[in-house]
Amino acid sequence: MIETSTPTMLVQTEPARCTVCCCTLAHKVLIVLFMVLLILAILFGNLVTLAVVLRTKHFHTPQGYLKASLAVADLAVGIFLVPLSVYLMVTDSAPEWTSYNSQSVSFHPCNVIGPIFAGCTLVSITTISLLTIERSIAVLRPLHKDSVITRKRTTILIVLSWVGSFFLAVSPMVFSSEIALEYNSCSRMCNYALGTIGEFPSQAWKILLLFPVFDFTLLGGTVVINIISLSSIRQHSRRRKHLAGRECQSTTKPTFSDIKAARTIGTLTVAFTASFTPIAVFVVGNVLGNKWCNFSFFAFWILATNSCWNVIIYSVRAQKFRLCAYKLLMPFLRKNTTKG
Repeated sequence: MIETSTPTMLVQTEPARCTVCCCTLAHKVLIVLFMVLLILAILFGNLVTLAVVLRTKHFHTPQGYLKASLAVADLAVGIFLVPLSVYLMVTDSAPEWTSYNSQSVSFHPCNVIGPIFAGCTLVSITTISLLTIERSIAVLRPLHKDSVITRKRTTILIVLSWVGSFFLAVSPMVFSSEIALEYNSCSRMCNYALGTIGEFPSQAWKILLLFPVFDFTLLGGTVVINIISLSSIRQHSRRRKHLAGRECQSTTKPTFSDIKAARTIGTLTVAFTASFTPIAVFVVGNVLGNKWCNFSFFAFWILATNSCWNVIIYSVRAQKFRLCAYKLLMPFLRKNTTKG
């Protein structure tokens, strides 16, 4: 979510750059269609997730609360971020929104949309980390799971996650006058921008680099915890095969549902890490002075598509979730079939 630019006026005087999304009318139509389909997928998938978690008592657990928090963060991307990009693509209003100093106008929508995207991305990372920690305790210390992981503690952690993530999202604008939010014509999103590219590392660079440092520190720790949990599951599976047919099996081992859930969270972690990596590559390229206009478009939108992947992973990996979603949707499907 970092861009480097020089100060520009509200209306660009430079000729429009030919990017992968806007070189021809056909490209523009395809990209708008992709964005509209992405909105529908994000809204449908995450609303189903919230409905399943809220309406099914089985999911009224710490893990269910964390999944609901993740769905809300993803839902915000589909409600605020993507529709704005569609509107600007359709109306060709992007040049009027590109400015370095957003304080020159009374209200700049990027001052709202930018922190929402950055904040929700950080919430997703912290929530996946919390899900990983919750599952690792269930796998590594199954007897302590219920006493350590409670709904009250989980709720407090979720609130702290949201508050901390959005504080970090707005911190670049709060702590540096050199940083502002602008609509970038390459990524087709609201990004943080530097007014002047000073010597590295300047104070503004240090603030902007909080994002990749925080994200990859958290993701790195999450990956390590997942590896430890999955290694423990593998050892447990070997022991279970070895003890097959014997009556005395330890009751301190994780349950089958805990093992399945840990593998699901591992899949979530891999998916998010894969979608976030292009952003990291882009940030490093920006630091080195590369613009990478087309690559920035793909990097940011690969991250945005991650908002609709979680429900797909739940549906494929979690049978209980799949059955509950099916029961929830069946009355609507039958109603539409009867009308037809």
